[in-house]
Amino acid sequence: MATDGSSPASPALVFGAVAQAYDRGRPGYPREAVEWLTGPEPLSILELGAGTGKLTEHLLALGHDVHATDPDPRMLDRLGARLGELRVSQTTAEEIPAADATYDLVVVADAFEYFDHDRALPEIARVLKRGGSLALVRNVRDERIPWVKRLGNLIGHHALGTGPGEELESSPYFGPTDEATFKQWQVIHRASVQDLVRSLGDVAGLPADAQEARIREVLAFYDDFGRGMDGMQLPYVTECFRAVVGIQPKTIRKEPERAADDADQPGETGSGAEAGSTDTTGPVGKDSIPVVLAPAVEPPADDDTGMLLIRFR
Repeated sequence: MATDGSSPASPALVFGAVAQAYDRGRPGYPREAVEWLTGPEPLSILELGAGTGKLTEHLLALGHDVHATDPDPRMLDRLGARLGELRVSQTTAEEIPAADATYDLVVVADAFEYFDHDRALPEIARVLKRGGSLALVRNVRDERIPWVKRLGNLIGHHALGTGPGEELESSPYFGPTDEATFKQWQVIHRASVQDLVRSLGDVAGLPADAQEARIREVLAFYDDFGRGMDGMQLPYVTECFRAVVGIQPKTIRKEPERAADDADQPGETGSGAEAGSTDTTGPVGKDSIPVVLAPAVEPPADDDTGMLLIRFR
């Protein structure tokens, strides 16, 4: 999962401690959902919060060029063991070490809620090519079915149809959101339901004794339901969202400060960058400032304010 990885207390980083349970217990994603997210043509894709690679494996199978990232090295270790050779980086969604306009698509699976959206959305927009998209996908247990709602009473409820979230819908960096839903079923047994519970964020962050108490409650529910060795099919709705980038921030690299005696004399042409010039190559770093650039529009003839108007759409 992806988010600000600067602090061990970050919610997304609790999943590394249960990486194996996460890999065994969490559902994957329907292939048709991934095809909807990416489209038919091979793309250059950045996956944020790749976790153990449940979405990544489909992206690779569909022939895309994938760069998978996660802030937790334990999740990336599991991803590497699962998928072998793959371009991976330990990084967050808030500070992406990539040049401007690098990727056709940025995709996030069940991790967007953990981002610092004020920082992550302009970063995502910055690394997308013109016409590129941000795609989100999440698996939501279908609690319209009574026994699934009863399970939710023990492990936390899922809400269907909540959309991509106000953060994306109100973002100036992205246009309107397209969406689609897909159905799938996860077969869970007495062993795998324990992994599912351990992999949940609300459970993974509990002390060990509290985790075991929660698992005992779920096992009692499972045994009472009477499915035994055949397991049970847990229904999910896979919700998908896709938004095209609009405003694209650029990276303006700061020039090193020169000593006073090296400053240009009045009337002379300096050797530094001309005013208004930009260098949009290379990753954002401590010597760079990400800013939003937009086309300038000349003021109307009757506008005597001398102000330069900026069109953001």
